[in-house]
Formats: sequence, C-alpha cells, structure tokens
Amino acid sequence: MKIRYFDNSATTQIKEEVFKEMVPYLSVEYGNPSSIYTLGRNAKRAIEEARRRVASLINCKSEEIYFTSCGSESDNTALKGIAYKTKEKGNHIITSKIEHPAILNTCGNLEKKGFKVTYIDVDSNGVINLEKLKNSINNETILISIMCANNEIGTIQPIKEIAQIAHKNNIIFHTDAVQAVGSIPIDVQKMNIDMLSLSGHKIYAPKGIGALYVKKGIEFERFLDGGHQEKNKRAGTENVAEIVGLGKACQIAERNLKEYQNKLKTLRDYCLTCIKEKIPNIHVNGTMESRLPGNLNICIEGVNSSELLFKLDSVGICASGGSACSSGESSPSHVLTAIGVKQDLAKGALRLTFGDFNTKDDIDYLVYQLGKIL
Repeated sequence: MKIRYFDNSATTQIKEEVFKEMVPYLSVEYGNPSSIYTLGRNAKRAIEEARRRVASLINCKSEEIYFTSCGSESDNTALKGIAYKTKEKGNHIITSKIEHPAILNTCGNLEKKGFKVTYIDVDSNGVINLEKLKNSINNETILISIMCANNEIGTIQPIKEIAQIAHKNNIIFHTDAVQAVGSIPIDVQKMNIDMLSLSGHKIYAPKGIGALYVKKGIEFERFLDGGHQEKNKRAGTENVAEIVGLGKACQIAERNLKEYQNKLKTLRDYCLTCIKEKIPNIHVNGTMESRLPGNLNICIEGVNSSELLFKLDSVGICASGGSACSSGESSPSHVLTAIGVKQDLAKGALRLTFGDFNTKDDIDYLVYQLGKIL
C-alpha cells in the first residue's frame, strides 16, 4: 500500500541531494573536526561551509550560527542562556499562549527557578495582541520570545513589529522559527531578530540537528559543559554528517523558496476546496491570509480526532491532530483552546501539512478516503 504523507510539520523526508552530501561524512570522511590532520581539517571545512549555508538562508553572518541537536535545544539555549546571563538586570520573560512545548515547558522550568513569565493572549486567528505585549513589559523584562509561525494552525506573527517593541524597551527578542524557516522568507536583519531557532528535520534534513542564530554582541550562558566546540558555547564533538545535511537543505531551501511556497499554497488551497465540496460541517482554524503556505488545520463536527487518524492510517494516510510533540495528550490542543475553539469541536481537529513530495493525486485519495470514513 502506498503511503500518502500529510504531516510535514511533524517531520519531512530527507531529500536525495541532502543524503548524498552526508554520505562521505558517514564513511570515508570520518575525522574529528577538532583534529589538526587532514581528515580532521576536512570535517572542519565541511562544518564551516554548512554554517555559511545556514547563515545565507536567514541573512546573517556565519559566526552567528551555533549548531545544536534540534529546535528544542535551540529554544532551551536561547531562553535559559539569556535568563541566566542577564538575571542581575531582571527576571521577567514574555511569551505567548500558543508557543511550542519547547518554549512553554522551558518557561515553566524557569518559573520554578524564580523567573516570572507572562503568557500573552492571541486573537481568534492566533495572532498575538501587540497592545497586551506592550502593556506586559516592565523594568524587569529581559526577554521576549514569540514564535514566527505556529506549528498547529500555521499563523504567521508580525515578527518585525514585535522586535521593534522589544528593542524600543531594550529587551532581547527571540523567535522560534522552526516551522517558518524554509517555508517563508526570513531575514534576521530586516526583521531585527536577535535570536532564532531552526531545525533540520522540518526542511528535508535529518532529525537530530538544529541551529541557533545569535546576533553578534549578545551574550548568553552556556549550559552544556565540556570542550571548546561551537565557540565555547555548545560542548560535544560535532555531528558532522548531519550538520552537512542541514547546510545542504538550507542551500536547497534558499534556491527554491519562491517556487516551493507557490507549490505548497496551491496544494493546500486545492485540498481545502475539495474537502469543502465533499465534507459538511468543517471549521477552518486560523486565518487563511497570514499563514504558512503548506498548513491546513480544520475541525470536523462530531468527530474524534484519534479515531479518525487511526482509520486514515489504515488506508495509508499519515496526518495529525496537532503538534507531534503533544500527540500523547488526551486534552484538546492548547493552541485551539487559546484561539477560542470549543472543546467538543477541538476534539475533531485534523492538521494536514504539505511538502515537496505531495501531489494532487495524493490529495484526491485523501479526500475520497476521508469522505468514506466519515
């Protein structure tokens, strides 16, 4: 049975170009990048080329990129790193109610350590309330962290405006851009971003590799002790092959960004049109205007999401009810709750996220099976 995959926000398939570029560093180019002989220097050069490619995608300097194991580690490093480094200045952090668990749970951990966190409301489309953001700032505020685009409903936040508010008050601004990088244009200089998290497995690179952009001049506390890797900020022998894979994926994303956006939006809109024609009583979550091009999140009245996903899987369709990182939760999505979706309706949530390997034929099959199951 052919698999039709509609969960690209959870993870993407590694592209052949990415895999091919990784292979030498899993076999013949096995040197430790900290070694001074040729094998080591080859690995070091590969890492620095990957760093340059990641930096190019988001328009920053190579030396502002730090490699991590994933988006969650990047988020942890940003929040804890700034909190501990600047705790003498203040202990207040601002974020939103619809952040990824990597942000929300890190904030919860910091609250246990004595930091204070304000969780800003969003409107019915998932857009942050800028006035509430301004009003939440006080003399103790040291960091604002707002995601670039939501992983469940795809809403894109007004990042440039949020950054302006932060900087007007001399506050560092971080954004979790794991879902956004590679799907929409990100320019950290034009958007005035201080710190940004990204992850390889959302852009056709492997799982287990991520990066954190930190604007030059911003100091943060390291919380992984050991060797001198990553400019003494992230200890541990570098995962050379996966770093190379991330770099290649970023190069491909930069090269094909406009074409990729158009493809995903076309597939997404086609899917929504077909679903509306075949299935009554659906509710679209979030705005269709300021939204990731490959994201579609709907609620179907009278449906249990878990049962629906199980039946879709039985006919070869992979989809989700929300964030993959929250798939074990029995309660309705915190994102849907925050935008005002009633609990009974939220239990029928279906997230479909499209990628480079999807086709209209896949969508036709999805809609046919969905209608049949319902």
